[in-house]
Amino acid sequence: MGDETLQLSSQFEAWANLVLAWVGFGTLTGLLAKAIMPGRDPGGPIATLAMGIGGSVIGCGILSLCFEGYHVSPLSPMGFAVATGGAFLILFFYRLLSGQVVDESQPAAPRRMRLYSSRRRPAHREPVDRY
Repeated sequence: MGDETLQLSSQFEAWANLVLAWVGFGTLTGLLAKAIMPGRDPGGPIATLAMGIGGSVIGCGILSLCFEGYHVSPLSPMGFAVATGGAFLILFFYRLLSGQVVDESQPAAPRRMRLYSSRRRPAHREPVDRY
């Protein structure tokens, strides 16, 4: 009984270390991708974490797809660079699909805030005699 408890405890510790390593790794790669791309960043800490972890899956997958037989561990320096690139791609495509990627060579049109309706109400004007 004591041997099973010790083995279960060591397995739980290994899983906890792996989860914490991925959380830290995902946060770092997500933050670095947000720092590389200028502008306002969507999402909070959970979105940054998910973007970093998703970026490592996408980056390592693209690397193994392009270079057949080449396998990189996500928790390595090369894996960190590839994961940051994958998180950057996720952030870029998110901004592209949400319409936040703009052409900065032309001046931006000022945004107007509409309070109640999208239709403009005609202004009240005094009648004008045309004859």
